[in-house]
Amino acid sequence: MYRLIFFLLLSVPAMAQVKLPAIISDNMVLQQQTTVTLWGWAQPGEAVKVEAGWAKGSQVTKADAAGKWAVRLKTGKAGGPYVLRFNDVEVKNVLLGEVWLASGQSNMEFVVVRQNNNYTGVLNYEQEIAGANYPNIRMIDVGNKVANEPQEDLSGKWKVCSPQTVDTFSAVAYYFAKEIQRETGYPIGIINSTWGGTPAESWTKQEVLENDKDFKVIMDRFRQQLTAYPAAIEEHKLAMEKWRADTSSKKGGAPREPMGPNNSKGPYKLYNGMIAPIVNYTLKGVIWYQGESNSDRAYQYRRLFPAMIASWRKDWKNNDLPFYFVQISPHRGQSPEIRDAQLYTYRTVKHTGIVVTTDNGDSLDIHPRNKKLVGERLSRWALKNEYGKDVVVSGPLYNGYKTEGNKIRLSFEHADGLQAKDGPLQEFMIAGNDQQFVPAQAKIDGNTIVVWSDGVQQPAAVRFAWRNFPHPNLFNKEGLPASPFKTDNWKQTTEGKN
Repeated sequence: MYRLIFFLLLSVPAMAQVKLPAIISDNMVLQQQTTVTLWGWAQPGEAVKVEAGWAKGSQVTKADAAGKWAVRLKTGKAGGPYVLRFNDVEVKNVLLGEVWLASGQSNMEFVVVRQNNNYTGVLNYEQEIAGANYPNIRMIDVGNKVANEPQEDLSGKWKVCSPQTVDTFSAVAYYFAKEIQRETGYPIGIINSTWGGTPAESWTKQEVLENDKDFKVIMDRFRQQLTAYPAAIEEHKLAMEKWRADTSSKKGGAPREPMGPNNSKGPYKLYNGMIAPIVNYTLKGVIWYQGESNSDRAYQYRRLFPAMIASWRKDWKNNDLPFYFVQISPHRGQSPEIRDAQLYTYRTVKHTGIVVTTDNGDSLDIHPRNKKLVGERLSRWALKNEYGKDVVVSGPLYNGYKTEGNKIRLSFEHADGLQAKDGPLQEFMIAGNDQQFVPAQAKIDGNTIVVWSDGVQQPAAVRFAWRNFPHPNLFNKEGLPASPFKTDNWKQTTEGKN
């Protein structure tokens, strides 16, 4: 009898526990008032019953032959906490609210707490941490991962914002979330997917780079680097040994490691490891702070950055996905052409917004410390466009000119109450058809600016704040700075650099 029962038990397939991706876990925030995808893994053919605390009834699906399953579930108005059930698996303390992806390189990655004596994005971090009791703000930090193929899962967990957890939050995203939560009352979820020192191509899908003739050079260069890597890494080891043994005052920095298959700067590698695992997760929008690692190829960035945005929107099946980004601050190593490429993206890609930070630069440090200013300025775009708040989103953004004799008159968006801070307008240059720019005089005339120079009788172009580290003083009445710009289409120094 017992043997019969034993064999009968063997003939019944064991019910394997449902497995969920890391992003579907306790303390998560799901986008409110929409339809979201929930997914995971189980035994092939296994039934998965999904119950949501805000909804009546349940949904049942089956895992496919590969053990994958997914359901589409409607969400209600912002609120919670709720429980999600997947068979016997519970996900607790779930909120419905607004979900934003924060991505880019180190300026977005900078955390709230001070690290290594100087690595922080918050000037008064001790005070900020002590007061960071915001249980309706949640953040998940996507673990850094280089991958050859698109990944299905990530490492990371949702954290509820508190003085005990906020230390490792992205500072920019934290201040952004604080403003949105304060102005709307909605719970805010931030997916933080960042890695310092990485170029835009690292975050771009391989097919996008492979199938566009303008980006072929990126892929060709990468393949050549991989071929040369075995010899190059041996040379690097020798160079490192020599560098470590050097005790002189002229030692300098460590030799740079050659590009290899596991380098975070390699094209498409971070897309595979840190974006692909979250494309099923419904977003309200994206905030982005990157460009420093592409500044030496700024003209290429005019196409690469919009191509990346378009690809992400396709992945999220939302051609209108809001995408708000930060223009690179003045720094001795940052060409004005990268700021111009970002302004070009704002002008040519719909549903984008640009945050100007010319008043937040540091000539010696590529990481400006005031991330509060950046996060709050990013929030302006979202508050205006997504939440209907009556706020000014930007400082003056150049949008056209006309020649009036020996002067040029400039027009702007967001030009209400143009003002020069601390003296006459600075950083304007003017040139004739000889393309030789000279310092210009400028005056505010209503919502326009008139520019001229006694040495240029037939002006053809104006440039503003067109230096690596300018000191412009043009603002609107909201106290927001004007973006650097140029009126001409003359060849740039990075044109042709790929």
